[in-house]
Amino acid sequence: MVEMAALRRQIGSVTAFVHCASSGRGGPEAYREVYLKGMQTLCALFPDATPLFVSSTSVYGQSEGEWVDETSSAEPAPETGRILLAAEKVAQQASGWVARLSGIYGPGRSVYLRKFLANEASLEAGGTRWINQIHRDDAARAIFQMVTTTAPPGIYNVSDDTPCTQREVYEWLAAHLDLPLPPEGPSNPNRKRGVTSKRVQNGKLRQLGWQPTFPSYLAAIGTLLESDSIR
Repeated sequence: MVEMAALRRQIGSVTAFVHCASSGRGGPEAYREVYLKGMQTLCALFPDATPLFVSSTSVYGQSEGEWVDETSSAEPAPETGRILLAAEKVAQQASGWVARLSGIYGPGRSVYLRKFLANEASLEAGGTRWINQIHRDDAARAIFQMVTTTAPPGIYNVSDDTPCTQREVYEWLAAHLDLPLPPEGPSNPNRKRGVTSKRVQNGKLRQLGWQPTFPSYLAAIGTLLESDSIR
C-alpha cells in the first residue's frame, strides 16, 4: 500500500481512467491477471475516479442468431468470458462504465482479410454464424465519448451497424477482390471465446450521440487494403 500511495501522489488527481488491455492471447490465468486483478488494482489505486472497463461482446453466449442488447443475458461458456464478467462487476460496483467491444479490425488488423488473402479461410459449417465487428477508430471514439460526456454508468455495446454472417464477409471480400469464395469446412469448437452466433445492437451507445464512421465491414475494406500488412 505504501507503493500505491506514492504512485497516487506522483500521478496526481484522476477523475476517470480506462482499463483497456490485452491478454496476449492467453488463457484463463492471463485473463485473471490482466483483466480481473488489473481492474481491482486500478480501482484500489484510484478509489475516487470513475473506471471504464473495456470488455467484449463475447460475454453474450447466444448461438441462434438472436439480437442482443445490454439487457440480454450474458452467460458465456468459456472461463475467459466469466472472468471478463467478474472484471465488469468490479467496474460497475465503482459506478463505472463497461464497454463491450465486438471484434476489432482496422489498418493492419483484420483476421478475416488476413485469412482470406492467405488462403486460410473456410466457410465454417456453411458460413452461417453471425459476426459482429467494430473499426478500431470507431471503438476509440466511443470510449472517448463515454468518458468525456459523463455518460450514465453501466454497460454499452460497441459494435457497428451491420452484423453479418461469415459467408457475407467472405462474399464481400471475394466480390471486391474478384477472387473465389473460400471452401466450406467444419466449425471450430475450440475457439477461446466460444462458438456463438448473435447480432449485437448498439442503440444505447448511439443515444450518447456516437455513430460509427464505418457502419459496416464493407465500408472499411478500401482502407484495410491500403495497409502495408494485415495481421
